[in-house]
Amino acid sequence: MRKKKLILVAFPSLAVVLFIFIIFFSIRLKSPSSTATKSIIILQDTSHLESRFSLLIGILTRPDNYERRHFLRLIYGIQSSPIAKIDVKFVFCKLTKPEQRTYVALEIMRFRDIIILNCTENMNSGKTYAYFSSLPRILPQHYDYVMKADDDVFLRLVPLALSLQPLPRSDMYYGFVIPCPSMNPFVHYMSGMGFILSWDLVQWIAVSDIPANDTFGPEDKLVGKWLDMGKKATNRFSNKPAMYDYPGTNSRCSHDLIPDTIAVHRLKKWEQWFHVLSFFNVTEELA
Repeated sequence: MRKKKLILVAFPSLAVVLFIFIIFFSIRLKSPSSTATKSIIILQDTSHLESRFSLLIGILTRPDNYERRHFLRLIYGIQSSPIAKIDVKFVFCKLTKPEQRTYVALEIMRFRDIIILNCTENMNSGKTYAYFSSLPRILPQHYDYVMKADDDVFLRLVPLALSLQPLPRSDMYYGFVIPCPSMNPFVHYMSGMGFILSWDLVQWIAVSDIPANDTFGPEDKLVGKWLDMGKKATNRFSNKPAMYDYPGTNSRCSHDLIPDTIAVHRLKKWEQWFHVLSFFNVTEELA
């Protein structure tokens, strides 16, 4: 019998543990009835519900962030929604190092959850435009909604899906409106922590000259500008206070953790992730 070889890759120490764990153990999706006990959203007898809409979550990250990607696979691998088909993908620009081509190739072969864009890695020089404008061409199917999210945000998929369920499926722009004190979704644009566009707006970005000619600058602000100039996104929704920055990280946009949270942003440290996961009883099944 042919023996299989175990290849150890020189990730950071925690990444080694996560990578090997994910490879050799299948992650079972959490059942809808096992949402965090602190949530005010309670789903009962939802097994009969069928997926009513689809959502692609594109987490914009960098090729070298192996450890973060493996951790986020655990975070989203144990979440699901009975009312939506949700796919999570990791998005970054072209690979530039030999080791990236090997390590990322392993991820693609195992998880098939990576989108590599035809761009040079950047934050405010066209990466978000490359992401949205490429999707209609590279995806084998379209989604009702497409989300752009940061890799330092924790998303709770069940309440996110519930908040989207009654909303329009077209000309829709959803997120956390900036400036922070604003409660008007038209004043002015949705924060880059995580915002959602309906599929028709993604298609418009792919063909319109408005975004194509204006790709340099703060990416979240630019998206709002494109939509305003194109007279698009007549349906806008700002989900405050359910989306916010981690307590103490941004006095203008942060507040204490709350039970009906959808997104917590600016999780830069492991102790912040631990606090958030503990607050929402993410591992309660094994407690």
